[in-house]
Amino acid sequence: MRTLAVLTVRNEAAFLLEWLAHHKAVGFTDFLVFSNDCEDGTAEMLERLDELGHLAHVENDGPYDKGGIQFTALKKADKHRLTKRADWILALDVDEFVNIHTGKGQVTDLIAALPDADAITLTWRLFGNADQVRYQGEMVTDRFTRAAPNVMHWPWRAAMFKTLYRNDGTYRKIGVHRPRSPREDADLEEFRWFDCVGRELSGDFKTKRIFSNYGQDNFQLAQLNHYPLGAMESFILKADRGRAVHSEDLLDLDYWVERNFNTDEDTSAARYRAARDAILEIFLGDARLKRLHERAVQWRKDRFMALMHEEPYRALFGRLMMTPPSRPISEVTGRTLAGFAALGRRKAQVVTINRPSEDEV
Repeated sequence: MRTLAVLTVRNEAAFLLEWLAHHKAVGFTDFLVFSNDCEDGTAEMLERLDELGHLAHVENDGPYDKGGIQFTALKKADKHRLTKRADWILALDVDEFVNIHTGKGQVTDLIAALPDADAITLTWRLFGNADQVRYQGEMVTDRFTRAAPNVMHWPWRAAMFKTLYRNDGTYRKIGVHRPRSPREDADLEEFRWFDCVGRELSGDFKTKRIFSNYGQDNFQLAQLNHYPLGAMESFILKADRGRAVHSEDLLDLDYWVERNFNTDEDTSAARYRAARDAILEIFLGDARLKRLHERAVQWRKDRFMALMHEEPYRALFGRLMMTPPSRPISEVTGRTLAGFAALGRRKAQVVTINRPSEDEV
């Protein structure tokens, strides 16, 4: 069985080897990685990993479609040889780590646990900053073990998922969170979606949904460990880079507050540590990869110091240190906010329906 992980990165060389070693330990067989506009040696590291047979690297330096950098990369991925031969596909970001609880923790164990599934939603479990200020060249999954509760009632972004799906042609395009563009003749009733509790999903999960039902536990069989913040120094570099999908949108405290939950200790990813470290040892046994990794770690430290000469980044760094960890809200408050959100959506639909056409103006 060929299982393909698709990744897009920019200036992530310091984290790349851990991410790749972890997902090899999880059992993914193939990796397709796109890079763009890198200054920290990411592209060079990916080229070396490609030469050594660990992944396929494609440079994605533009021009870009109107959907942006990541969508442009995924359109290229649709046509790649690794995609064409893959049995199952999962699109990921470098701050997302698959964490399977069933069986021996392999991706094939998750597929076997849901034998009727053609698509499996892996819901984020948000891992917070845990008051870590300095970037130290750390293993992310080792250092950051404070997470959001199993059950979150708000925000809905805490329940976003990525989709592991069977590559049988039902969906024609890889999406950021889910497969897209089902064939016109596809029978979506026959293509069955399940979550990681074994619940079958229907309706808009099969066409447009990108978040699980929040207010319930979604992690019985697996979860997607999501480390969107890291140390405060790392977040400054993330703000400098911009958002993954809309790179022109700067990150600020709104992004931080909606993700900085630290109420629970979760060390379940440690089950992969021994296998991950053995793979890392192989990577770092290559003198060129080791040198590139060390340079990338230093590049992050140097880039942070350069950004501290600019007032917007100094101000953001200060605000991060003044902002306390985010507080999970109650079920009642979560339902109230969800109700407000539903009202807003209905109002937006009414405005769209009633808006005059260009011919009528």
